[in-house]
Amino acid sequence: MSSAVLQATGLSRHFVDAERRLEILSDLQLDVSAAERVAIIGSSGSGKSTLLHLLAGLDQPDAGEVRVGGELINGLSEKARARVRNQHLGFVFQFHHLLPEFSALENVAVPLLLAKRSVHEARARAEELLAQVGLAERMTHRPAKLSGGERQRVAIARALANRPGCVLMDEPTGNLDPQTAQEVEGYLQQLNRELGIAFVMVTHDHQLAQRMDRALILDGGKLERF
Repeated sequence: MSSAVLQATGLSRHFVDAERRLEILSDLQLDVSAAERVAIIGSSGSGKSTLLHLLAGLDQPDAGEVRVGGELINGLSEKARARVRNQHLGFVFQFHHLLPEFSALENVAVPLLLAKRSVHEARARAEELLAQVGLAERMTHRPAKLSGGERQRVAIARALANRPGCVLMDEPTGNLDPQTAQEVEGYLQQLNRELGIAFVMVTHDHQLAQRMDRALILDGGKLERF
């Protein structure tokens, strides 16, 4: 049995557009080890978002397998896949997708409450994570009162709430100015070292990609070394 925290084997996916069959992924392989930082780059339309959706169990492949924390997620019910996502995966997107009516603390606590943690435990964990991303003084602020970089740091804290083995990221710094993007990257690198959580990051930033442990390019439906 593989020790990978996230594994895709023989992954294939196609779509039909105006009676044309579009092969997006073809016999794709990916193994992500504990605490490994993997960047995925590729041109627009190459299938990067499709790949993330398959890895997260938000879509089903035409062929191949996805294992999260060693568990095969193909064929699981939506409820079971949601359980796997909640327990083993975190998500950070280009746009933070925070709940606007909730404070930073409440946003980070949501995944913990969904995992049936007590309110006390959820609050303590959320406070701990927000302090780790430098937001100890901003916990009670709602997203509208936070800067773009602060909102993205809240999203990172939320992604780490249930101590996932791997966090999937879709352009996590793509909507930030260069200085703020550098600050957010610094927090990601720090959390990776301190918590040992693996990252799979889709990015158009080639320099950022090359600072990861591995940089892969998605081309022709397959992943290759960049």
